[in-house]
Amino acid sequence: MEDARVKQGGRLIVLTGPTAVGKGTVEAALRAKHPDVWVSVSATTRAPRPGEQNGITYWFMSEDEFAREEAAGDFLETALVHGMAHYGTPLAPVLEHLASNTPTILEIDLQGARRVKERAAELGLDVEYVFLAPPSFEELVHRLVGRGTENEEQRKRRLETAKVELASESEFDVTIVNNTVDESAEELWNIIAEEYGLA
Repeated sequence: MEDARVKQGGRLIVLTGPTAVGKGTVEAALRAKHPDVWVSVSATTRAPRPGEQNGITYWFMSEDEFAREEAAGDFLETALVHGMAHYGTPLAPVLEHLASNTPTILEIDLQGARRVKERAAELGLDVEYVFLAPPSFEELVHRLVGRGTENEEQRKRRLETAKVELASESEFDVTIVNNTVDESAEELWNIIAEEYGLA
């Protein structure tokens, strides 16, 4: 993989932020305006949920298949989430899109971003780390409660995690404050456009 350094076009964009900050929503708004942006599809060992499609939502794998690919170094990063299912970013598609100078984004959690940092150093990958932050912690609480997808106990756990995630902001190259989805998507595009010579 040593030639990854030579073949890379623009920098890989890694988008991270605390739970409920709106990473997926901002990314969807970005791609609605700029469909040429490629967003990595993660692999997972969890079972598909209704409506999820293999290769579009996730690459669904058995534990054995995932373990084989992990051992072979086929993932850029992996994580065991909630002690239940493995998740990972397939490396080959990321390298292929970077080599063709296609704007490439990974939308992952803090744990994943830190692992990308380690692996990127090994591979010689050039990465721009973007942190999506809420306007305030109170607003993050408001958004999490407003989603209505977690019970009180789950919300409490997520908010504790969010405090840790927010404290990591200084580890990132640039911060986008998610005041509105459209503004944040535009800021993210400006970063991409500059990195890929599209400005």
